Amino acid sequence: MNIAELLAKGGPVIWILALYSSIGLTIVLERYFLFLRLRQLPQQWQQKLGQLLDDSATHQALNQLRGPEANIIRAMVEAQQDGIKDLRGVGERVRGEEIQRMEFGLRTLGILGNTAPLLGLLGTITGMIKAFMVIEQAGGKVDAQALAGGIWEAMITTGVGLAVAIPLLLMLHFLEGSVERRARKMSRCIALLLERRVAESVLPAETQLTHHWENITDGV
Repeated sequence: MNIAELLAKGGPVIWILALYSSIGLTIVLERYFLFLRLRQLPQQWQQKLGQLLDDSATHQALNQLRGPEANIIRAMVEAQQDGIKDLRGVGERVRGEEIQRMEFGLRTLGILGNTAPLLGLLGTITGMIKAFMVIEQAGGKVDAQALAGGIWEAMITTGVGLAVAIPLLLMLHFLEGSVERRARKMSRCIALLLERRVAESVLPAETQLTHHWENITDGV
């Protein structure tokens, strides 16, 4: 059976499933090429993230970087220059925007993958209803070969629905995994940027507390 016969025997449900497949394939390819274009943070920048906020000499070089991590670094550096104290909040905001941009279309892909089998089953049920209506009109005197032919034609939509859904769901999980891995890298980037600053802010408080207890116990 060729594609033309499949579309003819499957009815309108097959055409809808073909549209599902086309939309899903378009989303997968567009997201895949987007992820290929997203640049990684160079290794030399990853090694000096802890000192980056205090190193004004490298701030100009940030404009040459591209990618989600670079956008986060640039936003946090600019926020620091503007006197904003909550740098982590700025980083998390830009991280959320980058994740939202990477996840664009994945919800639609999930809807297509989850509803394709149900749509195929709907086509099968409607086909079986038509087959049994023919049996009723014929008074039960129906050729078994003709009945079998009507049943397998009705089952075509279920098979096509599964054939469309399985690849779409597999690609959805692959793309979601790519987004999750990149999200972890962005979180690590924010943590490394603020790691030294948090440590320096905690250290004076601990030193002050130690000196306070030394003064109390000085005469003991």
